Amino acid sequence: MLNFIWLALIVISIVVGALNGRIEAVNQAAFEGAKTGVTVCFGLLSILAFWMGMMRVAEKAGLLEGLARLLSPIIGRLFPDVPKGHPALGYILSNMSANLLGLGNAATPMGLKAMEELQKLNPDKQKATPAMCTLLAINTASITLIPTTMIAIRIQYGSANPVEIVGTTLLASFGATLVALALDRLYRHRYKRKTR
Repeated sequence: MLNFIWLALIVISIVVGALNGRIEAVNQAAFEGAKTGVTVCFGLLSILAFWMGMMRVAEKAGLLEGLARLLSPIIGRLFPDVPKGHPALGYILSNMSANLLGLGNAATPMGLKAMEELQKLNPDKQKATPAMCTLLAINTASITLIPTTMIAIRIQYGSANPVEIVGTTLLASFGATLVALALDRLYRHRYKRKTR
């Protein structure tokens, strides 16, 4: 569906540009956008490579395992229907760790693997389980300690103080996570009452 939306936007901009006699401006904007996209990607690539490397060092040093132990009581309460020691919990912890460091691109594969493992526990393959909904809520809102992607973009565009957003990002993501978890619990409670 998203492909059709993008295609429609491109076609509409070309048609409107042609009708207004400004097709050259559309062409120039397309090339400027492509140039900016490549520039931003290279900037993000270096920052993501750095943080992925740091995450690998943290993993080898046992810091991620320590973080997993620290978060495991919380995970147990958030996902009570997932058996202890199930592989999904490991993927969920990795996903949450990557999100805490602002590495959304690194968190995505772990989130997908967690969903695959949760689907194996799903008795009705056509419906999402409460655990799947909780993971989606947490992954979408996710508390972010270090917004690395946004810092990288701000560095790329010459921000005087690219890390000044850390406090507000932490506050906003913490609030979003609390709201997401509250709504998740509310709907989980309603679902349980409805199925009784």
